[in-house]
Amino acid sequence: MATEKTKTTEVADISIEEKLRALFELQKVDSEIDKIRILRGELPLEVQDLEDEIAGLETRVKNLEGEVKSLETAIGNKKNEIAQAKDLIKKYQDQQNNVRNNREYDSLSKEIEFQTLEIELCEKRIKEFTAQIAQKKEAIEQATTLLNERKGDLDQKKKELEEIVAETQKEEEQLLQRSKEIEVIIEPRLLTAYKKIRGNARNGLAVVTVERDACGGCFNKIPPQRQLDIRSRKKIIVCEYCGRILVDDEIAQKDSPDKD
Repeated sequence: MATEKTKTTEVADISIEEKLRALFELQKVDSEIDKIRILRGELPLEVQDLEDEIAGLETRVKNLEGEVKSLETAIGNKKNEIAQAKDLIKKYQDQQNNVRNNREYDSLSKEIEFQTLEIELCEKRIKEFTAQIAQKKEAIEQATTLLNERKGDLDQKKKELEEIVAETQKEEEQLLQRSKEIEVIIEPRLLTAYKKIRGNARNGLAVVTVERDACGGCFNKIPPQRQLDIRSRKKIIVCEYCGRILVDDEIAQKDSPDKD
């Protein structure tokens, strides 16, 4: 307990300028951590999108192949119908040679005519089915080509993701350690305020510099007198519009006091 009180007292004893420098350094480190997590966050989404697209293409190819098989079966059925119709025509023609009167002959002629029309209709359907098969096979070829391309893209993205995770994991751990080291020299009340502002800011910026006489976070103009106060580094000043902690650009160009 005594040690904690001593540490709190030591933290409270550092100057406002040192606190501002520490806060700005903390912001830089936390922003780098954010970048890593954003990059890592986008790649898994890209991988997921590719996996979904591949699944869709595989389903499309499978459905098209099923449709081709159905059409091939339909063509086979039509060929069987043609064979049956030809057998009937031959049968009716043989019967015509043994008819007893014109009425029987005309009746058989009508049956022959009907079966001839059936053959023509079947042949028409076979042509239609054959054309559909050609279209579907072309679609299968295109989908398969795209599928293979996407699989290649997926392998590349997965490899890229693995490499980035491996590379950034160590960097992130180092940055997190650095962030903790800086947090130690910032008094709890100020650190809590920093984290609250950072949590409310869409871009995660809680500490910003004055750029072209404006807040580096919301870009609203800062009065000249307030800019002088910021440059004096005598107190913590926040933007009256967005609530971010403001530091002058000179402090941003210097290292924090505890950085080796």
